Amino acid sequence: MSDVSGLGVDWACSIAVDVGGTFTDIVVSDDSGALHVAKSPSVPSDPSRGVLDAVTLAADRLGIDATELLAGCKRFVHGSTVATNAVLEGNLAKVGLITTAGFRDALEIRRGLREDQWDHRAPWPAVLVPRDLRIGVGGRVDKAGEELEQLDIAQVEAALDRFEGGDVEAVAICLLHSYCNDRHERTVAEMARTRWPGALTTASHELVPLMGEYERTSTSVVNAALVPKVGGYLQRLADRLTAMGLRVPLLLIQSNGGTVPVEAAARRPVDLVLSGPAAVGGALDRAARGIGSGAAVSIEIGGTSCDVAVRVEGSIPVVDGLQIGGYHLNIPAVDVHTVGAGGGTIATVDAAGLLRMGPQGAGADPGPACYGRGGIAPTATDAHLLLGRLRPGPYAGGSIELDADLAHQAITAGVAQPLGTSAEVAAQGMLTLLEQHIKHAVEVLTIERGRDPRSMTLVAAGGAGGLHAVAVARALGCARVVVPAEAGVFCAIGMLHTDLRRDSSRTLTGSLDTLGAEGIAAALLAQQAQAEDLASTEWGHDVERACDWFVDLRYPGQLWSLRVAVGADSSTADIRRSFETEYDRLYGHIQPQGVLEVTSIAVVVHGFTAAPVGEPEPSSPSAAPRPAGFRRCWVDASTGWADLAVYEGHELVPGVSLDGPLIVEATTTTVLVGQGDRLNVMAGSDLEIVLR
Repeated sequence: MSDVSGLGVDWACSIAVDVGGTFTDIVVSDDSGALHVAKSPSVPSDPSRGVLDAVTLAADRLGIDATELLAGCKRFVHGSTVATNAVLEGNLAKVGLITTAGFRDALEIRRGLREDQWDHRAPWPAVLVPRDLRIGVGGRVDKAGEELEQLDIAQVEAALDRFEGGDVEAVAICLLHSYCNDRHERTVAEMARTRWPGALTTASHELVPLMGEYERTSTSVVNAALVPKVGGYLQRLADRLTAMGLRVPLLLIQSNGGTVPVEAAARRPVDLVLSGPAAVGGALDRAARGIGSGAAVSIEIGGTSCDVAVRVEGSIPVVDGLQIGGYHLNIPAVDVHTVGAGGGTIATVDAAGLLRMGPQGAGADPGPACYGRGGIAPTATDAHLLLGRLRPGPYAGGSIELDADLAHQAITAGVAQPLGTSAEVAAQGMLTLLEQHIKHAVEVLTIERGRDPRSMTLVAAGGAGGLHAVAVARALGCARVVVPAEAGVFCAIGMLHTDLRRDSSRTLTGSLDTLGAEGIAAALLAQQAQAEDLASTEWGHDVERACDWFVDLRYPGQLWSLRVAVGADSSTADIRRSFETEYDRLYGHIQPQGVLEVTSIAVVVHGFTAAPVGEPEPSSPSAAPRPAGFRRCWVDASTGWADLAVYEGHELVPGVSLDGPLIVEATTTTVLVGQGDRLNVMAGSDLEIVLR
């Protein structure tokens, strides 16, 4: 703890920093429950600079220097897009792959399945390892783990020699069936680590010991390709923060929604490809104060994209794999669907005269045209400004200033003139189309997964979420919208509610009836022991822990499995019932008394370190709030233009109710309430909008 002048003796805080495509968000939470929020422009060329700039900005707002702020920090959590961007931009290390003889092309053959079966022209992503650096070596293990052929040590040495001559930066090892017998792979890894030490050598049995040759190889190669780039960045950032006064370990958000110390993250950077958006679980836990225990779907709309997540039965589903840039990764990840629909999404008119929104975005540099930083492409932010939903002038603490004339020029030249219409009508069309994209993104995680969005609360977050929330909710049939008080830093807030987490999976095959509940429980106990040993190594022994168990099942002949939770006292009938309930929800039918195959088991170890972020003292409205002003604004197609009352967010205390249409300008977001909708200010200053 630190004695910070003006903030009280022994003042202590928790810090979360979320690096986005346009802004870097920082939230400082002190022990009194007060939240201090700041945004600074991201620095795509050097994300660490964006983090340090955000820390400095937050310290300035508190009237202290960065050293004092970091000295008082008891928990620092970081959501990083470095791994994501490295894969999407192809900024990866040169990798050599050692595999079993005859299987060097598994990485290029893939599964042979197209994501869109009707699109036969879409190119596959580039193979991350060229064929001359994919080397098969002698030695063979069968699917039962029995050795059929001894490992050829001479061929392994020759492969490593070729890698050295080819300036390989990292090595990936993926031998056939190493998930059930890793002896050969361990030998190769030991030999490789004499030349590429530590994390520069990735062995598949350590990273993802599961069936699926292509997915296991792809995951191992991506991890190896990220280690020199991401691992180095993370360690440099941790060192710079320590030099500035940070006394606690830097924690990273993983794709599974949990945190991990920086040293472990540097060894497994593939676990960070969804870092940032994965904090939505913690964010929705905090938002539950307003949404209650019912189902909710969140849309976080920032400058670059819209991240959609669904919360059912108190938690967000975690899937056992994801794709990024077309590459398959067998890692646990929060089920988040992302589309290119943000404030910086660019509008274009194609050769056929059709309006398109995205997926291209203006990013942080130059940003939307109205930023005045050289951008000329019309964006969603320009449309909001032109339609009066945003006001001209400074935003984000003065880091940007919106120019309405520049927005008008960009939309006129880029959309209105090609379509032969006015700039105002063009802006309306831009936002309507963008909201259709957001609606369809929500439907992917609701209707396509057997869930009805009409029964859900729509949680609108991100700097632009409050501007689109009512229109999207009305299109989906939702009756209620909640905009968290800290909507513009939604995931940064979520990071402060996130605990340590380590997932551990392995292949286990056999029918449910043959293995039996006792056999599955015994395998899970053994897996839990391994997972807890790893967690103790990464976290230390003094962290309070809890474990969850899961089993993956399928009907015979099926390619994919379903994961269900099990307990130590679950019977075979309990496991079958859980599977059939989930299968019926997804597909609308089951095979009564059909054979169920077990494909793998998983253990999740949670380490409880996150202290709940406090709430400010409640207050009661002394009188009806007065608008800060009025602004002419286009509300929607049915209402059209209207003079709307504009309220300052900090003036709206719990208990206030107002009828729309109106605008709320909060610290980190702007909220548009539609004609006839009811705005209620709830505990914690969350905003509830009840649709007409």
